[in-house]
Amino acid sequence: MSTVHVAIILLALLAANLPWYSERLFYLIPLRDKNLGWRLLELLVLYFFLGGVTYLAERYSAGQVAPQHWEFYATTVALFIVFAFPGFIWRYLWRK
Repeated sequence: MSTVHVAIILLALLAANLPWYSERLFYLIPLRDKNLGWRLLELLVLYFFLGGVTYLAERYSAGQVAPQHWEFYATTVALFIVFAFPGFIWRYLWRK
């Protein structure tokens, strides 16, 4: 596995946990009550942002982008949700 792949996986792990550690929307907009809905919306936006970053990385490193079908997107969404699990646990189960 190349360093680009490792960097993208670590970036995905970081991005999936960002919504759970701040009461601000995207770390910019303060909210009085950042509930689960806001956090899931932020998680979805970060998923698509990271998808764009990986698309550009594949395009510039390989010169072309391999075609993807629904199975790829279902797998990456599931993986992104699994990556978000430590932040969810910290927010709702460990934090007092």
